[in-house]
Amino acid sequence: MDYRRLGDTGLSVSELCFGTWRFGRETNGVVETGREEAHELLDAAADHGINFIDTANVYGNPNGTSEEYIGEWLAERDREDYVIASKVYFPFDGRGEPGPNDSGLGRKHIRAQVEGTLDRLDTDYLDVYYIHRWDEETPIEETMRVLDELVAEGKVHYLGASTMAAWQLTKALWTSDVEGLERFEVTQPRFNAAYRDEVADYLDVCADQSLAVCPYSPLEGGFLTGKYDRDGGSPECSRGDLYSWGERFDERQWRVLEAVTSVADEADATPAQVALRWLVDRARFTCVPIVGARSVEQLEENLGAIDVDLSGDHVDRIDEAYETGDE
Repeated sequence: MDYRRLGDTGLSVSELCFGTWRFGRETNGVVETGREEAHELLDAAADHGINFIDTANVYGNPNGTSEEYIGEWLAERDREDYVIASKVYFPFDGRGEPGPNDSGLGRKHIRAQVEGTLDRLDTDYLDVYYIHRWDEETPIEETMRVLDELVAEGKVHYLGASTMAAWQLTKALWTSDVEGLERFEVTQPRFNAAYRDEVADYLDVCADQSLAVCPYSPLEGGFLTGKYDRDGGSPECSRGDLYSWGERFDERQWRVLEAVTSVADEADATPAQVALRWLVDRARFTCVPIVGARSVEQLEENLGAIDVDLSGDHVDRIDEAYETGDE
């Protein structure tokens, strides 16, 4: 495993980040990844050199289960060997019916949630703390001030921003600069070889401001594994299967998949490995894709992306398939 600086931070992270959104998650009454499976996956990730682990306070049923699984696992390891990221924004179901201050990015909710997250992870600090979404109701200055306080107190090392509009990210960065507050250093948009235009402006901000990009859904919900059918079929338990994504892809995205599959044949790799390598090789910003897995075998396949070597021609063909336009 190779390691790289996470944007302009002092953190060195593995080229892939391990995502834990499936941990403790129930779908149709079935737990997708239970405690034992979660610990096996974390063991495999660590054994292959992954030191960057992503979670959120609302992952799992009940909320917080993912953080608890990670905390139990970390207790048997050296905390300093790992970069742990979590998030705040959504209502947390741990107290029953959410109250009026049990969501968003106000001081009260952030303060309450960071303490719960640290407790469940059994750690004194988070390496990265993301705002999970933009809060329309809370002034961004209030949000950035309380996050700045968490950094000053040593509870958080660096700040991150997930899904939002480019102007919102810009406003947050401007507020931090003007008020002398800690700024976002890491971002987490949905971004992959088949999904780009919607986040193009956002990524321009990231490139200009030297922000690291840690894309979620780097395989577009399993689409870029090559296991989707044009008739709407999706891999079992993939995001496409869980959220009925199978029929939503346009002709341009199918062209990208065809290009990725063709490149994979030439590179002696799987389509998933090519799609992940395409992200890792982004030159405009540090790009560390977040990979999730249902099994150790699937995780190991994804980790094979580290050994894939894409030529300039390979990258051009994937990009040209997207840039041809939608029909």
